[in-house]
Parts: sequence; structure tokens; C-alpha cells
Amino acid sequence: MKRLCLLLCLLALLTGCASSTPRMAAVRAFAADAPKLGAYHELTERYRNTYQRQQPYMYPAADAREQLLDARRQQACDDFVKLQYGLQAYMRALGKLAGDNQYDLEDQVKSIGSGIKAWPDSGLEDRHVNAYAGLTRLVARALTRPLQESTVDQLLREGSAPMQQVLDAMATLLRLYSKSSDNEEDLVLGMLESEIPFLDANRERLLLALAKAKQQEKQAEFRLIGLRFTLARNNLDLIAQKQRALLDHLPAD
Repeated sequence: MKRLCLLLCLLALLTGCASSTPRMAAVRAFAADAPKLGAYHELTERYRNTYQRQQPYMYPAADAREQLLDARRQQACDDFVKLQYGLQAYMRALGKLAGDNQYDLEDQVKSIGSGIKAWPDSGLEDRHVNAYAGLTRLVARALTRPLQESTVDQLLREGSAPMQQVLDAMATLLRLYSKSSDNEEDLVLGMLESEIPFLDANRERLLLALAKAKQQEKQAEFRLIGLRFTLARNNLDLIAQKQRALLDHLPAD
């Protein structure tokens, strides 16, 4: 019984050491920003579903080609979204080691799943794949690390380069998504703008009303998506800025 009490006291002491300094409070705040990556996730899923939205506006000749592109896009997006999971898991592992008990490291490891592969046409390169693998290894190793400030410092140092590469990958993919969205906007609004003037206002009143309503709906949708892209990019920049601040305040080796 005395041994158990001693062990519990030691664990409490270690946890307290990891959570009592302003630097560790900053690490916990950094981990709390992980949900901001949700905007990237949302845009990845939108990119995944590009074909389904575009298909009603396509000419038949383009449909077969777009189906092939869609099959490849579905596979790639499975990897694209894992970048977010890996980065979030790393941030939350830091938060856990800094004394935030709301995170379960085993859950973070499970969320990562299997590895990813490069998709050069999208901008996701081998260096990004290797960086993602590096982050996942750090998250797995965090399971066995004590809740100490030195452990957090080491994880920050070792995760610095791979995290920057993963952020670069996500920013690159956001540019891909944005370009795809611009192309979709040109296709959809271009089709509506070119077809609506040819509708007979007397004989096709209902169709004209529906077409104009759809046009307004799509214009509003693309404006909103533009704002989501801005938010997602700003959130990546914010996380990168906070990572640099944490690294700047690391004690010397």
C-alpha cells in the first residue's frame, strides 16, 4: 500500500512538473488549436466530391474523362486527409505530455492509421510523405514517455522539421483545391450564364426561375468557399507561427 501511494505521488509530481510553467501552458494552448485544422478537412472533402457537383453541368464528351479523374481523386483524398490527422495527433501528444489530460495518446495513435504515398501531380511529394511518417513515429513514441518538460522539449525539437513539411503539404493541397474550385466555378456559372439568356421568358417561366435561383445559389456558394479557403490558410499560418514561437523559447541543449 505504501509503495502504491509513493508511486501515485511520484506520478502527480511528474505531471505537476510538466504543467506548472508558462512554457508548458503555451504548449497546451498550441495543442488546443488542433481543431482549427477542421477547415482543411472540410475543403479536402469538398475537393473529393468535385465530380458529383460538376457532373450535371458537363457536356457528355467530358464525362468519361472526369470519371477517371474522380477515381484517382478519391484515392488521393484518403491520403490528403491523413495529413491533418497526423498533425493533430502530434499537437495533442504535445498537449498531453505538457499536462493536458483531455487527450488520450492511444486514441491519437489510432487516428493516424496506415501510411500515405506521394501524389506528385497534386504536389504531395516524397518529402511530405517522409515527414508525415516522422510525425507518426513521434506520436507513437510519446505513449511511453514520462510527463516531463524535458520530454516536451525533445518532442518539439524532433517534430520541428517534419511538422513544417506537413504544413507545407497542406498549404500546397489547399492551392490545388482552390484552383479546382475556380475551374468548377467557371464551368457551373459559365454554363448558367450562357444558357439562361436563351430561355423563353413566356413559355419557360418556371425553368427560367429555377435557373436564376440556381445561379444565385451557386454564386453565394462560391463566395462562401472563397472565405473558407482564406480561413484554412490563415489557420495553417497561425499554427506555423505558434510552432516557431515554441521553438524560439526552447532552452539550449
